[in-house]
Amino acid sequence: MSLRHALLTSLMEKPCTGAELARRFEKSIGHFWQASHQQIYRELAALEADGLIEVRGLATARGSQRHFAVLAGGRNELERWCLLSADPHPVREALLVRLRAAAVLGTVDLASEVRRHLGLHQDSLRRYQAIQGRDFAEGSPLTPAGELQLAVLRAGIEFERAWLAWCQQTLCEGLSEKK
Repeated sequence: MSLRHALLTSLMEKPCTGAELARRFEKSIGHFWQASHQQIYRELAALEADGLIEVRGLATARGSQRHFAVLAGGRNELERWCLLSADPHPVREALLVRLRAAAVLGTVDLASEVRRHLGLHQDSLRRYQAIQGRDFAEGSPLTPAGELQLAVLRAGIEFERAWLAWCQQTLCEGLSEKK
């Protein structure tokens, strides 16, 4: 996946300013694809240069703001990209490499770091479950778009549950004698 397609997706949902996009990105797609504000603005400039989005100046109380919207070429690019086949990406997680290094060294105790990750994944799971409860109430009819959005959210929930189970298992089995 590329930031380009994540931004096109977000702008297809709602055209907005760069600042609004960065805020919305952090609260939605940012759960699955991180990007700094600098990366977002750099990619917006590239999307504009490639003719995939348009930029309009909107007058505000603080002056003019740049408002971004997807053009037909951007929609076509997003449709083309959606239809591509993609293989799963291998896991790229520093904690796992650090655990391998600790195993080789034999002198490093990473139990506190695994506990910290356990807490972080618990927080993420609670956040996703709150979104699910707020936006997808049990028994509420969903549009086809809502079904897909819920599928993405469920993937995030299952991802966090898997990490929680792994952290708990690692603490009980792999790191228990180092406590």
